[in-house]
Amino acid sequence: MRKVCLKSMAKLAAMDERVVFIGSDITKRDLEDFSDNFPSRFFMEGVYEAHIVGMAAGMALCGKMPYINTIATFLTRRCYEQVLLDAGLHKLPVRLLGSGGGVVYAPLGPTHLANEDIAILRAIPHMCIVAPCDAEEMARLMPLTLKWPGPMYIRFAKGGDKVVSRPDLPFEIGKGILMKDGSDVLLVTTGITTQIALEAAATLAGEGIGAAVLHMHTVKPLDAEQLIALAGRARAVVTAEEHTIIGGLGSAVAETLLEASVAKPFKRLGFPDVFTEELGSQNDIMGKYGISVDGLCSTAKTLLKIS
Repeated sequence: MRKVCLKSMAKLAAMDERVVFIGSDITKRDLEDFSDNFPSRFFMEGVYEAHIVGMAAGMALCGKMPYINTIATFLTRRCYEQVLLDAGLHKLPVRLLGSGGGVVYAPLGPTHLANEDIAILRAIPHMCIVAPCDAEEMARLMPLTLKWPGPMYIRFAKGGDKVVSRPDLPFEIGKGILMKDGSDVLLVTTGITTQIALEAAATLAGEGIGAAVLHMHTVKPLDAEQLIALAGRARAVVTAEEHTIIGGLGSAVAETLLEASVAKPFKRLGFPDVFTEELGSQNDIMGKYGISVDGLCSTAKTLLKIS
């Protein structure tokens, strides 16, 4: 995803002269076309996240559309005040490109794990949050970012993830995608948990259980209309995210359904109220907390009271 996103920057710059790229603590890899063809719009800053967000906001106030890329933890935690006050308060078209959402950087420990990035930014008024499920969906997203009016956070997975998105299913910021239909349980996902949910749905189908998979690539603004309609005809709802269950997709779904008086057996799958300090890979840590095919299947059957 990161490679596709960064390589697309040169195309966006050619399409729109407002586009500016700002990198923090990264290399020129995948950005060569941009730096060669648009050197006056290409900036490499140091490990100084608060500065680059303020810098981007200043550029946006002057009519530019800055895209910032660095590790998700540092782009969301370290410069939160600047994101909130400089970009959010003024509803500026600043694009935050967060590498390594969730536990992608598992070997580096909890300092580099972005388990609460969505929750942090979801609280900022006007902030749009998008987590594509694969590289091809990222390619469909990037041209649309030129038209979004306010700030946006785009969460990357690690790259090399299985492609499960489909070009025949319309992609629109703020609209969920029904990847698979089913009337027994609704699996609501974002980012790479969509591929996990599709595998779980196939497993459940083999046991005679119909699972719908609703891919919410846009966590904010959430597609409440489609969510309410699909949840209304399901017997149970499960959310799955590579993120804490506090304040992320699961919270957004729960809030939406409760306010719409849609009462169904419901469960959030994600990281509980803990620091994920375990040593291991991304899949190891996710698996421990049930963010897996087995975890989704087991949770769905529990809610449906199927042994």
